[in-house]
Amino acid sequence: MQFALNAGAFARLVAMLTVIQLRTSCGFYCLESTRINYELGAGKKSAEVDTEVSKQILLHGKIENSSVVTGTIEPIMSYVTSFPPQVSRGSRLRLATRILLAVLLSAVVLAGGAFLWFRAAGWAALPKLDGTVHLTGVSAPVTVVRDAHGVPSITAQTLDDLFFAQGFVTAQDRLWQMDMIRRYAAGELAAALGSDYVKLDREQRTLGLREVARRSLAQATPEERQQLEAYARGVNAYIDQHHYGLPLEMRVLRYFPRAWTAEDSMLVATAMAEMLNHGTYQDDLNKEKVLARLGPELTSDLYVESSLRDIIPGHDLDDVEPAAVVPDTAQRTVKTVAETEVKPRRVRHSARRRHRRAELDWPGLPGLPVPGMLDRVRAGSNEWVISGAHTQSGRPLLSNDIHLPHRIPNTWYEAHLTCGDFDVAGVTLPGAPWVVVGHNRRIAWGFTNVGPDVEDVFVENFNGQGEYQTPEGWRKPEVRHEVIRVKRGLDVEMDVAVTRHGPIISKELKGEGRQLALKWSIYETGLNMPFFAVNKAQNWEQFRAAFAGYNGPGQNAVYADVDGNIGYQATGRVPIRAAGDGTLPMSGADSAHEWIGYVPFEEMPSAYNPPSGIIATANGRITTDGYKYSITKEWESPYRTERIYRVLRQNKKFTADDMLALQTDVQSNLDKFMAQRMVYAVDQTPGASARVRSAAEILRRFDGKISMDSAGAAIEQRARQWLTETLLKSKLKDDTELYAWYMKTVWLENTIAFQPPRWLPAQYQSWDALLAAAVEAAVNDPKAPRNLANWKYGDYASVQIKHPIFGKLPWFGKSASTARLPQSGNGVTVKQVGGQFAPSERFTADFADLDQSTLNIVNGQSGNLFSPYFNDQFEAWYRGTTFRLPFKPETVQGTAAHKLLLVGE
Repeated sequence: MQFALNAGAFARLVAMLTVIQLRTSCGFYCLESTRINYELGAGKKSAEVDTEVSKQILLHGKIENSSVVTGTIEPIMSYVTSFPPQVSRGSRLRLATRILLAVLLSAVVLAGGAFLWFRAAGWAALPKLDGTVHLTGVSAPVTVVRDAHGVPSITAQTLDDLFFAQGFVTAQDRLWQMDMIRRYAAGELAAALGSDYVKLDREQRTLGLREVARRSLAQATPEERQQLEAYARGVNAYIDQHHYGLPLEMRVLRYFPRAWTAEDSMLVATAMAEMLNHGTYQDDLNKEKVLARLGPELTSDLYVESSLRDIIPGHDLDDVEPAAVVPDTAQRTVKTVAETEVKPRRVRHSARRRHRRAELDWPGLPGLPVPGMLDRVRAGSNEWVISGAHTQSGRPLLSNDIHLPHRIPNTWYEAHLTCGDFDVAGVTLPGAPWVVVGHNRRIAWGFTNVGPDVEDVFVENFNGQGEYQTPEGWRKPEVRHEVIRVKRGLDVEMDVAVTRHGPIISKELKGEGRQLALKWSIYETGLNMPFFAVNKAQNWEQFRAAFAGYNGPGQNAVYADVDGNIGYQATGRVPIRAAGDGTLPMSGADSAHEWIGYVPFEEMPSAYNPPSGIIATANGRITTDGYKYSITKEWESPYRTERIYRVLRQNKKFTADDMLALQTDVQSNLDKFMAQRMVYAVDQTPGASARVRSAAEILRRFDGKISMDSAGAAIEQRARQWLTETLLKSKLKDDTELYAWYMKTVWLENTIAFQPPRWLPAQYQSWDALLAAAVEAAVNDPKAPRNLANWKYGDYASVQIKHPIFGKLPWFGKSASTARLPQSGNGVTVKQVGGQFAPSERFTADFADLDQSTLNIVNGQSGNLFSPYFNDQFEAWYRGTTFRLPFKPETVQGTAAHKLLLVGE
């Protein structure tokens, strides 16, 4: 049933009822001395004002801007003040009371109506899950079976119908999210959300991703283009049938989505590419400032490129020496940590270089369900595959969990797609066809981010005529004119100058006076999506071939198949530079630092059936010292990779349940090392307070598990945070935010282990004194309890995921968000979490029986908060449990909760 009364009409109705109530209540006193001439709909601004009143009450539970109700209040006040003087004071008081009651009643009615409208609009947007839907564009019936979590299994007779249905079904659950992603990528958010998003739109228009998507679509194969078009037709079929049942967000924001196109699907892909492989240019600019301030030696210390703990895919723990074991601090040895255990040694993968990748400072758009808006979070994911030699079944197990910012709706959408021999299940990217991570009947695969350096910053030299210098002389830049539409505002026009290297980005960089051009591989190669070829691959050769021409964001791909084979392949286009490593801005006037090609696919890191039977990656280093090319200088820290290998090297036979246990593992050898080093320091500090010594005893018993109820983890994490800030402030003063290198933790570990005098802050006489001060600072934290044994890590490490629009609603906010809950893990545990960042899915393919494979996402399949599938997976995600992913036809039918038939009209 369609709820026909919109918010504006309801506000006008309430205003009318208010006036009637006032006239009825006051008429005895006023007779006909005055009248209220408030004619509904007559004023040019009445509908707009009334709609704004209802919108403010709906979103905030109150009227925040009193000016919007002037049109309603003025007639009432005019009516009251116009009473004849003979009306007594008592009568006026009674009148005022009645007016107040009438206004309060009206507010209650308005709020209640807004509540009813909101609920009715949400119900109207719920998709049809059972029965039959007649659609133009379906050549033969398509069956959509959903399981108990709303995960669709789509079976079609042609690939066109299959991807048409995928577009239709995804739009049923995620249309608003899809629209936000394409708007974000193209720089078109302000048209739907207003002037607050003009700045972000400017940044995105500067990048020019719409043009990248257009060019990428032109490069797609005819088969891929056909499938992209089919997907778009499916999305549009849903939009066309649901003019009055659009997502609730669109109803509240009062806009209608334009038709979906194949180009929009490529925009979705570019948005993901931006999140995964864009932003290193900011690291280059920051490193330039750090180098100017600190000089080469200290800068080299900070920008770590490798670690003693690195394990290269295809290699094993035996290729590096065992991790250092801190001495038993209970014995209070007088030797330093460096003397007893972290001695310099030769390691096969460059032990002495520095490394760590930046915590990307992405544009703000807090909470919106789009990739790319990371608020200084760490990029990361885990994946591993083990051969049958390590499993109870004798068949391979493959696991993957991709770490991304929390979003409602979730980044991924689960689906099972079947058409003849094409049979694939896993997670999909809303807005694009195919399956991204998953398995078919013969193979399974997963991804982690390589994080290649595919961006450089060139300083262009412009003359007074607007020309920039090139090796061949002066040249005019291309100018791209952009018009940003703004909801309820004036259009914003801007020009983007584009040199031979790329767009000039200086206008969007605060305080930057130079003309900086961004060179990004995506501008040269475009973007393609290899997923159809991956989805239908039947063996290792076909799987690798799918990536041979891949020019998207660089990924570590792991592989397993029904024949027992396992493999690894690094993918993506990585530039080869004529000189330098691209980590600092370079002159654009000459050709000394130009890109001279890309690393050949056949020379990208790869492994197939390694002797160990184990392959794992967690965004860490993937190249040995002898590798002839530079993938990046900014790998992720190695702690997760090391922990994964240590668990998988145990002398046991693993099951799929063991894989989930590893995905949720919170053991941190780094934090255990830091805690023991702090204990040693306190033991060497005679003047330490009783509270500090009490903390040291807790740390002495700390086993390195970052559990939510661990007092040791709480103390150590606070102390480590203080220690990091103190060391950086001693050199960078108030500009510590310039240093956002992924291997910051490795720099800290190296510093504490080797204790270089150049890093000891001047106010401390020894490293022990500094570390003891870190413990003291931690236990004096205002949030620390009187009894330190009662301190819990989860007291300040928590997770809450809010809907970006409805999370603050007075009535529905709780339903639209998760509760704030304590959580375990940190940035270096296998279960990598931090603020609004965590595993976005957990997947395990079990080749003993693919029906026993498991998959879950964070929240749920649906973006509609009134759907039973809106947040039904969160409890399992939070508790570290998961769900089976039905695959065989009989299993799909046996677990069916809904069945929908799509037929042609």
